[in-house]
Amino acid sequence: MTATLPTTTTLIVPTLEGALERLPLFPASTFAKPSAPPRSRRLLAAAHVVADPFSGGASAPDRIDLEATLAIRRHLWSWGIGVADAMDTAQRGMGLAWEVAKELIARSIEEARACDGDLVIGAQTDHLEAGSGRSLDDVVAAYEEQIGFVEGLGGRVVVMASRELARIAGGPDDYHRVYGRVLSQLREPTIIHWLGEVFDPALAGYWGSADLDRAMDVLLEVIRDNADHVEGIKLSLLDQRRELVMRERLPDGVRLYTGDDFDYPVLIRGDGERSSDALLGVLDAIAPAAATALVSLDGGDGDRFEEILGPTLPLARTIFEAPTYHYKVGLQLVSYLNGRQSHLRMLGGMESQRSLLHLARVYRYAGEAGLLEDPELAAARMRGLLEAGGVSQS
Repeated sequence: MTATLPTTTTLIVPTLEGALERLPLFPASTFAKPSAPPRSRRLLAAAHVVADPFSGGASAPDRIDLEATLAIRRHLWSWGIGVADAMDTAQRGMGLAWEVAKELIARSIEEARACDGDLVIGAQTDHLEAGSGRSLDDVVAAYEEQIGFVEGLGGRVVVMASRELARIAGGPDDYHRVYGRVLSQLREPTIIHWLGEVFDPALAGYWGSADLDRAMDVLLEVIRDNADHVEGIKLSLLDQRRELVMRERLPDGVRLYTGDDFDYPVLIRGDGERSSDALLGVLDAIAPAAATALVSLDGGDGDRFEEILGPTLPLARTIFEAPTYHYKVGLQLVSYLNGRQSHLRMLGGMESQRSLLHLARVYRYAGEAGLLEDPELAAARMRGLLEAGGVSQS
């Protein structure tokens, strides 16, 4: 006997003004899957992981629900969106241990091959216990171990930022040494990932300077010195001005992958001469809209591209609002509302890091952006969260 959800026609939600508001059901999503892969831009979604809800706590380590997690990747590929796996969105260094990440990486590579999906894999140094690195050689060896694992399975690497390098490095020269040694050993050109302090406070001062303009200079020097080994740079600073400057200064042939979850439509569209590709966490939540918009961009209609993605910006800016490093909660919520996972529990109990008001705003903006595939299911699930949080629906 199959249980049926009660029909939900309206929800009572909290507002920023401290009041309560009754919302009607949102219309169902009308986005249609594209008939061909995108041509004009490369979009990579940093995909989240789904926790095993029966793990965690003092008696058992956190685990992931591997099949539900892989289903998220298949969903993204089905829309023609690539996947960046085992990244910070997957809670690297924030609950996803390297031994668990290895299993996820291996299975994701298998899944990508089966559907010809675009896939890149994050490699960093997070299997080093915090504070255990004693030298730059330790950092290089840690990078080599993870890169060797990914490349040994035939995967393509994204070189992520290292917390241990940020802790140990004495200045820009140390970044040159580490990245020069690591990049020179790669089998094929990589994407370098600069994750800003807003996403991970432990990475403050990366590239050897707290001054972001000076840090950018150092990164550009690293790229120029290793140009044959660098396919692109993924910039996650939430700073459109600096991204435009960086894009202008990159060597020919090196791509800029925007990580700006606040202003991605205009950056991806570009100015007619230069544009950004994308490696974005928000694509995990807005894949149908992004795929539909990209069809318009492929057809030369940049205005329509921005018209489609514009309504997703309130959702993105809410999910990634300060403190930004808790953005993963909003991505999980959109997935839960759309029935792609059966619960909202996260590794390390991170779901508790956002307020009920925040969750209600994510629900509202997902609905207004046309991203709720089954509005009754979404409303029923949101109703349960609201009632559990003390917002009566009567």
